[in-house]
Amino acid sequence: MTMQALAVQTGPQTVMLDVGGTKIAVMRAGQGPAIVCLHAIAHGARDFVKLAERLGSRFTFYAIDFPGHGQSPFDGVTPTPRHYAALLEGVVDALGLKRFGIIGCSIGGATAIRYAAAHPDRVAAMALCNSGGMQKIGLLARIVCDHYARFFAKGERGDKDYPRKFRRYYETVLPGAPAAWRREEIVADAYKTAGLLRQAWQNFAKPEADLRHLLPAVKCPVLLAWAKDDKAVSWGGSKAAALTIPHHTVALLDGGHAAFLEAPEAFDAALLRFAAALPQPATV
Repeated sequence: MTMQALAVQTGPQTVMLDVGGTKIAVMRAGQGPAIVCLHAIAHGARDFVKLAERLGSRFTFYAIDFPGHGQSPFDGVTPTPRHYAALLEGVVDALGLKRFGIIGCSIGGATAIRYAAAHPDRVAAMALCNSGGMQKIGLLARIVCDHYARFFAKGERGDKDYPRKFRRYYETVLPGAPAAWRREEIVADAYKTAGLLRQAWQNFAKPEADLRHLLPAVKCPVLLAWAKDDKAVSWGGSKAAALTIPHHTVALLDGGHAAFLEAPEAFDAALLRFAAALPQPATV
């Protein structure tokens, strides 16, 4: 089971793609087997810059800015895994990627699940990092989602105290010291991303956000690289569903939501072990 290898310059380059009329920026860096990187809501392709610096001699990373994030303009469509998976299909086709790996965090992980379940021939392997879609959406989940949606709506309205509260919130989302540089960038965009966060959290409470039924259809090997201190997408609440993925490996790592940012050395080691164990022939 191989991932397509595309040799490119190791330094990051950004290309702008037109996917059915939606402009999508993609950062490309490294050399070797292709890995497509899908970020959390309110994050962006820059989440993966340092990962590409560390492992760019081993893999070619393609990090997508979803609409309204980074260099991609907002397309006016509610941010959902279904919409993002449709965009992902267009992006990989435009890039000419036939078979590749995926790293997906949060809503990016849910996007990866949707895509991999629908396109098992395209995805060689995945690393799911605190992925959405694995928890039951009951009354408590709906209450929590409504709480956060109302909080982000205040930022959307320009509440003057929102940036301070958003900073405090993000100190719990990405508490790990190695992620401080990225946390500061995300906090600086507090007002810019408030509407996206509000829409996303409203959608998290809907039945379509529950992807547990798709997990047995994910046939590729999956690394569950979980930041173990996550309060919203906990391993305890996701474990039962995650273990229904047929070919899975679990790595519980330090961090609040994105171990590749918060515990980079441990994440890299887990990813490389996982890649080395992929069924032959493996180009790693």
